[in-house]
Amino acid sequence: MADRLTDRILAENDAVFQAMVNHRFVQDIAADRLPDAVFDRYLLIEGAFVETAIAIFAYAVARTDDMGDRRRLIASLDALANEQMPYFEAAFARRAIAPDPALQALPKVAGFRQGMLTIAREGSFAQIITAMFAAEWMYWTWCSAVQNAPLTDPMLRDWIALHADPDFGAQAEWLRDRLDKLGQQMTPDEQAAASKIFAQVQRLEIGFHDGAYPGGL
Repeated sequence: MADRLTDRILAENDAVFQAMVNHRFVQDIAADRLPDAVFDRYLLIEGAFVETAIAIFAYAVARTDDMGDRRRLIASLDALANEQMPYFEAAFARRAIAPDPALQALPKVAGFRQGMLTIAREGSFAQIITAMFAAEWMYWTWCSAVQNAPLTDPMLRDWIALHADPDFGAQAEWLRDRLDKLGQQMTPDEQAAASKIFAQVQRLEIGFHDGAYPGGL
């Protein structure tokens, strides 16, 4: 059996991946000490990014001629638009969270959004899949690890549950398997570039989660 490209990617980028899945944001959730104000900021920036993710998956749909890929990606778009976005809409209403353009414009927040969009706009199908694998594998990893933490905020519990759910895990696994198949056709340079994209996304995610804290850590 051929070596999995994703095994190589995860091994080469273990340090930055561990830095993200052990971010202060994750540690504060696991200890049930995440300040409400930080979670509110996170909801605002993550809710805005879900809209960006819809655009990213749409670019992926346009980059592939494979109908199986398209069906899977369209299902992902449906989940983003009709499962995740309603969560944020309900959260904003329940927590009386108002839009905050200054928060969205913070360099680490805007940098994540623009960095991911640049990969989608300028990259190949394989590069988009790599970027989304990097993001979703990260979320599935840490949310699965903290899903049994005794969280007192019900909306935070719901957010974790959404990303530890078997359906989300299946999506992360599909991205991993699809990247492995794409990797079989990549040149060594293309494989190295995929590994760099994975690392880039983790660094962008770290900055993004920093942005949930006043002062950006």
